[in-house]
Amino acid sequence: MNALVLDKMNHLELENLEKPTPKNNEVLIKVAYVGVCGTDKALYQGLPGSADAVPPIVLGHEDSGTVVEIGESVTNFEVGDRVAIDPNIYCHKCDFCRTNRPELCTNLSAVGVTRNGGLEEYVAVPEEVAYKLPDNVSFKQAALTEPLSCVVHGVDLLAIKPFQEAIVLGDGFTGQLFVKTLKAYGVSKVTISTRHLDDEKHVDFLKKVVGADEVVDARSNDFDKDYDVVVEAVGSADVQEQAVKAAAHGGQVLMFGVGKPEQKFSVSSYEIFQKQLTVQGSFINPYTFKAAIAMIAAGKIDPSELVSMELKAAKMNDYLSGKIRTNKAVLNIEAAF
Repeated sequence: MNALVLDKMNHLELENLEKPTPKNNEVLIKVAYVGVCGTDKALYQGLPGSADAVPPIVLGHEDSGTVVEIGESVTNFEVGDRVAIDPNIYCHKCDFCRTNRPELCTNLSAVGVTRNGGLEEYVAVPEEVAYKLPDNVSFKQAALTEPLSCVVHGVDLLAIKPFQEAIVLGDGFTGQLFVKTLKAYGVSKVTISTRHLDDEKHVDFLKKVVGADEVVDARSNDFDKDYDVVVEAVGSADVQEQAVKAAAHGGQVLMFGVGKPEQKFSVSSYEIFQKQLTVQGSFINPYTFKAAIAMIAAGKIDPSELVSMELKAAKMNDYLSGKIRTNKAVLNIEAAF
């Protein structure tokens, strides 16, 4: 079968691999769509995602497809089932797993990170990480379940109330998903920041498609108001500092953007004390896949309308190296090779 293999840092190679054989507890999936994200870019460059990716490895952790073979002990799936794949595999044995904090699992493994993922024609995954799709959810939408489920986890960590006003710092794909999700959770007003306030077409997209109530200048050192909920969706130190400053008294700051491992930012401890702020980190997506699929199926969120490019396999190196810039890309595996 065809596969795009990360054979060394900063390089994918098209290779012909042996088609996987599912283990007793696994299902074999014919991959339809793969979402490609910032984490893949980090892994491509040798930086960690949920874990380190050690070449040779097949990336791709935002996957959808069809079950074509099942292991002997599989009971919940049949050949022909349409599925999305949650990449994160928990050990169920460590202290974190046994105290309902599986996202902090000390033995975490992940499809497309520590084991071969979706940038290949067929991928074998444990039954427990496959989720059946409703008929009205497309494979393209389903491939975006993983990033949506991560956003859902972040929002679940907050104490959301209908009267609150929120700001999302960062207008990339993840920031856009946060706007949609906060609105779906009933936040009364959601603002998004952008560095492209002079681009009328982009601002119109943020309002009409993404659903932002207001769009503000990301380069501002002082917004017109403070916010009950602040989501940092960039991962840069200056925006992380901006997030704390933008929070109202009693506010909540969600640090979602992924910075480099050595990155630090400055914060006033007195400001956190005096404002009585909650500063919350958010890591991966513990058991939020079902909620994400339900939101797509119900029409509350359509993540596919935020996709700006369908990549060809030959362009993957250019995309992951940053030569091609776009909001969000997906790869149609069935048409890729």
